Amino acid sequence: MSVNKEIKRITTKTLQEMKLGGEKIAMLTSYDYSMARIVDEAGIDVILVGDSASNVMAGHETTLPITLDQMIYHASSVVRAASRSLVVVDLPFGSYQGNSKEALNSAIRIMKESGAHAVKLEGGEEIRESIERIITAGIPVMGHLGLTPQSIYKFGTYTVRAKEEAEAEKLKSDIQVLQQAGCFAVVLEKIPAKLAQEVTASVKIPTIGIGAGSGCDGQVLVIHDMLGLNKGFKPRFLRQYLNLFEEINGAVKGYVADVKANDFPNEKEQY
Repeated sequence: MSVNKEIKRITTKTLQEMKLGGEKIAMLTSYDYSMARIVDEAGIDVILVGDSASNVMAGHETTLPITLDQMIYHASSVVRAASRSLVVVDLPFGSYQGNSKEALNSAIRIMKESGAHAVKLEGGEEIRESIERIITAGIPVMGHLGLTPQSIYKFGTYTVRAKEEAEAEKLKSDIQVLQQAGCFAVVLEKIPAKLAQEVTASVKIPTIGIGAGSGCDGQVLVIHDMLGLNKGFKPRFLRQYLNLFEEINGAVKGYVADVKANDFPNEKEQY
């Protein structure tokens, strides 16, 4: 019997039980009430209110511009829709780096004002103090290693991370740091599958991959990518389950044509 079908609400404890039982964790992003309701009812384990909202909802080139207030707005909408999924919210760029007190205040605002269940931070040893301070306040923290989009200007590219030995060794060390600091799970983004499998086996907490192979304890995708809403975005790690860009585009064209032809509304569609 699947662990996640036996309970009414997924918790951080549930994810730990899923790892121990060998059951994969399914995670997707959502940023609004309507989409989150669909995702939750479909049986997703974790909904990530990602700072990727900066890209897919606001049209920014990177995740950096999105603010804490905007993340709280998106998270509040998602929480109102999620009756069983665990809702995790990204702390946005500038709300936690280099200042553990600010990190704690940011996390508290997200939890109090949105009703979310956990927060996610990017980085390893360099943000350990912030993670520990947040967890000490009773707030669950998910880590994020590998390609960390908030550091894109440092990397200069979205290419695969930790291919070189030095960076791979740092990642191995960082995941141990995150586990010791108290993180309940860690996202591994765009790293070699072999490395992801190795670090997953080295820790007791679940790993959730995106572009990190099948050896992780779970997988996450940006829902706009998975549903084909982002035209032309097709990295190797993405499996596109629908092509909603073309379907919605076609539907809108049909609507425009019917309005122009005075075919909509017809007699049955008016009072």
